[in-house]
Amino acid sequence: MVLDFALLRRHPDVEGHGLEASDAADRLILDESTPLLAGAGDGGVVVLDDAYGALALGAAAAGARGIRVHQDLVTGERALAANAERVGLADRVRSLPLGADLLRDARLVLLRLPRSLDRLDELAGLVAAYAASDVVVVAGGRIKHMSLAMNDVLGAWFERVDVSHARQKSRVLAARGPRAQRQPSAPGWPRGERHDDVGVTVVAHGGVFAGTGIDIGTRFLLEHLDGAVPDAASAVDLACGSGVVAAWLARRRPGLRVTATDRSAAAAASARETAEVNGVADRVTVTHADALELLPDASEALVVLNPPFHSDAALHTGIAAHLFDDAARVLAPGGELWCVWNSHLRYRPLLERAVGSTRQVARNPKFTVTASRRPG
Repeated sequence: MVLDFALLRRHPDVEGHGLEASDAADRLILDESTPLLAGAGDGGVVVLDDAYGALALGAAAAGARGIRVHQDLVTGERALAANAERVGLADRVRSLPLGADLLRDARLVLLRLPRSLDRLDELAGLVAAYAASDVVVVAGGRIKHMSLAMNDVLGAWFERVDVSHARQKSRVLAARGPRAQRQPSAPGWPRGERHDDVGVTVVAHGGVFAGTGIDIGTRFLLEHLDGAVPDAASAVDLACGSGVVAAWLARRRPGLRVTATDRSAAAAASARETAEVNGVADRVTVTHADALELLPDASEALVVLNPPFHSDAALHTGIAAHLFDDAARVLAPGGELWCVWNSHLRYRPLLERAVGSTRQVARNPKFTVTASRRPG
């Protein structure tokens, strides 16, 4: 069977209308791995960080069965499920959390190279720990997003790393011979860092925004949250990342219950561990979800957000618009969305249309903090 890539769709398409769900890098990964598929056997193929299912379904169309898949974004996981149904290959693939069950005894791993070297290091370490001793990792991407440091990261975990010829501005790295330990050694994942100035320890898995640090936008937001936000019994940390805001809110307000949510599985896992290490896990509920889909309408008095504005490498404000709309849905009448954003993005008109009356709380040369009130 030959997969018609034109049938694949993004789902939901909040990350860039009109963009394809596969590209030349996906096709090159599949072409380079085709000779290895038969030797992997049923259940021997694992696919990591496949954006919308092109790698998993391409391997399935080439004959692979029992394909195990992990995608960091919940939107990508849903796209794979919808695309698998569309092309009649739903019985060939299954999604699993990142961990031992995903990778145990894998003989062929197809990987769309993440832009984050930390993410690549964590994934490579897990493959080396749990896959078969003869596993081959076929990892590819667009050349403009690749670096020589990626070869070094894979080389730290594998005895041999080969580089393919370039094709259509894409390239593949093939790694073999998993090492028992990373060379040179480095701290494992997740990692933690204490920030005494805000009273929070941050725990992060590889690739989570800002890692174990606290980005300057979030710091600016926290400066103005304390004592200024409305009293509420509960709050939401939307697009929570490592869970800094959720943990900070729960620590500052002992009676507050916080929902932290992110579409990234790595972020959600990090936020859970951040809440645990800060002693607030009993009052912070973390969900892996698309925006606030798990919360009912008009249910919250306070939503706090530092919106992402990139989809992979591209600047794209559609993600923020999606988050603003869902925050407006979940806010109770009179509730507020507190948001920090890069001032050049000029989100204020968008916030006023989506949520309601918006006031500027603070502004510095780079960031703006606003509070938008839901009418009622």
